[in-house]
Amino acid sequence: MRKNGTLFQYFEWYMDLQNDLWRRLKDDAQHLKQLGITGVWIPPACKATSPGDTGYGVYDLYDLGEFDQKGSIKTKYGSREELIECIAHLKETGIDVYADAVLNHKAAGDEKEPFWVVAVDPTDRNRVISEPFEMEGWTRFTFPGRGAKYSDFQWNHTHFTGTDFNAATGERGIFRIEGEGKGWAMGVDADQGNFDYLMFNDLDVRHPEVVRDLYQWAHWFVETTGVSGMRFDAVKHINDQFIRDLAKDLKEHFGDDFYTFGEYWTADASVLEHYLTQVDYTLDLFDVALHFHFYEASRAKEQYDLRTIFDGTLVQSHPELAVTFVDNHDSQPGQSLESFVAPWFKPLAYALILLRADGYPTIFYGDYYGISSEEPIEGHAEVIDRLLHARSQRAYGEQVEYPMDATRIGFARLGDAEHPDGLAVVMSSGEGGSIEMAMGELHAHERFVDWMGHWDEPVVLDERGVGCFPCPKESLCVWSKEYQEVEA
Repeated sequence: MRKNGTLFQYFEWYMDLQNDLWRRLKDDAQHLKQLGITGVWIPPACKATSPGDTGYGVYDLYDLGEFDQKGSIKTKYGSREELIECIAHLKETGIDVYADAVLNHKAAGDEKEPFWVVAVDPTDRNRVISEPFEMEGWTRFTFPGRGAKYSDFQWNHTHFTGTDFNAATGERGIFRIEGEGKGWAMGVDADQGNFDYLMFNDLDVRHPEVVRDLYQWAHWFVETTGVSGMRFDAVKHINDQFIRDLAKDLKEHFGDDFYTFGEYWTADASVLEHYLTQVDYTLDLFDVALHFHFYEASRAKEQYDLRTIFDGTLVQSHPELAVTFVDNHDSQPGQSLESFVAPWFKPLAYALILLRADGYPTIFYGDYYGISSEEPIEGHAEVIDRLLHARSQRAYGEQVEYPMDATRIGFARLGDAEHPDGLAVVMSSGEGGSIEMAMGELHAHERFVDWMGHWDEPVVLDERGVGCFPCPKESLCVWSKEYQEVEA
């Protein structure tokens, strides 16, 4: 990752752009570059269950919006050509592109077939609650719209570990597929007894034909699109050794700079730590624990001790491996993992990931441009722009902490040889107040102003470079030398 690099998640769950996201992102490339964005995480680019599917209901990994399948030629986001043109333009602009790889399941099979299963307890998938019985499932994938182009592999029930719908009876549940060598995967999260199964038809990544096709697809996808890395979805549900080996393979084929990171959804950073040891630290992880700290702080307000906000987080224990974020498509309102950070706390949370030294911070499309749900949610573009500007120009060098009390914390970045100006950040979840910070004698008698526009009066540092930096109620101030506009 680049120095002071910043990732932008360029989608939210409810966006409806009439198959136009790839064109919109291409047109937005120069703006993102100007903001200091160095990487863009794009949504799943393959054909899913329907034209409106966000992409996580994967149907055909090889169809990037090229074939007439599942009700359309384009995906929700556009055509294959538009995708490739978008990625090429972003890279020409100096922005890396990371694809969302959904390798846990497949949905919307083309044909039904009979096979034997047992029903399991949804709360404990290791507990069988039926005798073996024959069911029918939509587990044959023949891809009639694509045929054998790019891959002649066709899927059947032997390539999955479980499914959730008996087409013969209409019954729903979690059904473990029976057969020689079958069973839930190991190396997955222990929640629900064994959390191999998540949804749809669960891929069996122990099956040699499955492994071969997924490796072939990964190589083909990178070579076809030119992406700079991959974000692996739902890794807590996929055998950890498979993810480890695939990440290693991709780096071997496409170079050490090929970036891999994963989504393991848990608030327990010790679980993330254990997972990192299992995958030999071959990929970075989202700091979900930090996200939940932001969520809790935004709800508890002054009852939350801001001095503890990084305790038990991945960015605290493994700053070099932590992808930090405030919210994403899973945590936004209306989703099963909803844990949306309250609007008043968003600026504070973004300051805590953008202006500090550690982690690879991520901007969520919904937090920037807004969310297009039935009750639309406005974005925070102006606030995030100011923080991104401060990050790219001033957030460098040594970091000094000023944890004053439960509702008032601050930190300073003292700058480096190339970016000597530095900054001082003060935030409050209560009534506000001031924090005295030392910026160093290099800044003696300098005039610092609030880049967020929350405090009108400047702070003039004394002969030691020390100043008393204020902050209003439930807000933050970012203090540095005079604000400079970003050059276009």
